Amino acid sequence: MIRPLLLLAAASLLLGCAQQTLRGTGDLGVVVERATGSVQIIETSHQTRLARIDGLGDLSHASVVFSRDQRYAYVFGRDGGLTKVDLLKQRIDRRVIQGGNSIGGAISQDGALIAVGNYEPGGVKVFDSKTLELVADIPATPLADGSRNSRVVGVIDAPGRRFIYSLFDTDETWLLDFSQGNTPKITRFKNVGKQPYDALLTPDGRYYVAGLFGEDGMAKIDLWHTRRGVERILDGYGRGEQKLPVYKMPHLEGWTVAGNQTFVPAVGQHRVLVMDSQTWKQTDAIDVAGQPIFVMARPDARQIWVNFAHPDNHQVQVIDSETHEIIATLEPGPAVLHMEFTARGDQLWLSVRDGNEVQVWDPYQLKLLKRLPAESPSGIFFSSRAHETGL
Repeated sequence: MIRPLLLLAAASLLLGCAQQTLRGTGDLGVVVERATGSVQIIETSHQTRLARIDGLGDLSHASVVFSRDQRYAYVFGRDGGLTKVDLLKQRIDRRVIQGGNSIGGAISQDGALIAVGNYEPGGVKVFDSKTLELVADIPATPLADGSRNSRVVGVIDAPGRRFIYSLFDTDETWLLDFSQGNTPKITRFKNVGKQPYDALLTPDGRYYVAGLFGEDGMAKIDLWHTRRGVERILDGYGRGEQKLPVYKMPHLEGWTVAGNQTFVPAVGQHRVLVMDSQTWKQTDAIDVAGQPIFVMARPDARQIWVNFAHPDNHQVQVIDSETHEIIATLEPGPAVLHMEFTARGDQLWLSVRDGNEVQVWDPYQLKLLKRLPAESPSGIFFSSRAHETGL
């Protein structure tokens, strides 16, 4: 009788251990450590670090998307590496070198496809999200001299199993439609404006807006009515203003559509521009402390948080979305590179690269809650992104 009791006790102990190691993925995230080619896995419920994963290559401009079950993070590296990280097993699941210089990517609406935009060889490659096997290779338009293909920027997923992106060197935007299988239908929009450099998709997935580095203005495409082509918005917004040297390109995926207003960074100016989200006309220009990089709304849209390019990147400013007044100027530390709100907005995490730390803030009280050590941190990405379109 003793042996069955011992077996039962052992089984109970093993079950208890298994239950203790189980966890959900909804509060997990990834912090990119750009100098060491590593990422940290963090959780927001207790604001702790869970693990560090090494061996991800050049992460100097890394971005991350997540599988629909929020278990896997797909990391796009500047060396062309595409790495699938298992957040629960805390290890690399798969890794491929798919190009020579990658500048980000996206995951399809159904979670089955991963699209990667490349500077080299210039184009987009699409992979199976489970195996990372190549599904499609779409070269970009060659330059007039034939020396290379155009660089691809602003790759975004769109509703209907589609991807949309821009070609920096040939002034185009391409829409890939995978709704009928793994051979995409390609729609090309030409002459969208000079040097489209990054883009935003509105939260409803309808409008793709590309910023233009080579001229003052933006290009908008209505994905409900693609035959209407490209519409120019904010045309000549900097007319009459002296444009300053651009030390770091703004990130348009950090734009903010807050109710009936859209807040965007002005290239080469110390301003955040405000547009009416229905008419796409400029309604205001807010003077800020430097050249804005990320312009991000708290999830309830009540505040707009802005960080800046060098030499003003030690500051973060908070704007009241209703009055457009700056309500706080914070100094978290040297080189604030990225900010990320938790899904329901109770926390703001920001990376302080030259301070080698990540900070957690209460955005309602404007209060620093916690500091976590990190090696030259840059991007912060939470798994809740798995359920957002256009990231």
